[in-house]
Amino acid sequence: MNLSLSTASGTDSRSATVTVAGELDFMTTNTLVDYVSELITTQALDDLRLDCAALTFCDSAGLSGLLNIHRQTAPAGIKLHLDHRPPHLERLLDITGILDFLTATPDRSGE
Repeated sequence: MNLSLSTASGTDSRSATVTVAGELDFMTTNTLVDYVSELITTQALDDLRLDCAALTFCDSAGLSGLLNIHRQTAPAGIKLHLDHRPPHLERLLDITGILDFLTATPDRSGE
């Protein structure tokens, strides 16, 4: 149960990067989802970047958490980016076929 999260604002105030370090599993996924939920409700964002370079593990619960984050960002018009994906995450996203879904440009026609 090892997860560390930190946030850096982008060069403009409409983007943020959350560094996700450690294990994303059943015990830690809610921490990430809650962290991102708080971030997107308190900041007006166009882009949310999850920097996964230091992610050491991701299981099906972690993948479910990423889908949950997408369910929050897409309706808000926030583009989700999964940056610096380690091979184990890349493989999981490839096997499930959801990378394009998670990182698709949100429909902002309702704005």
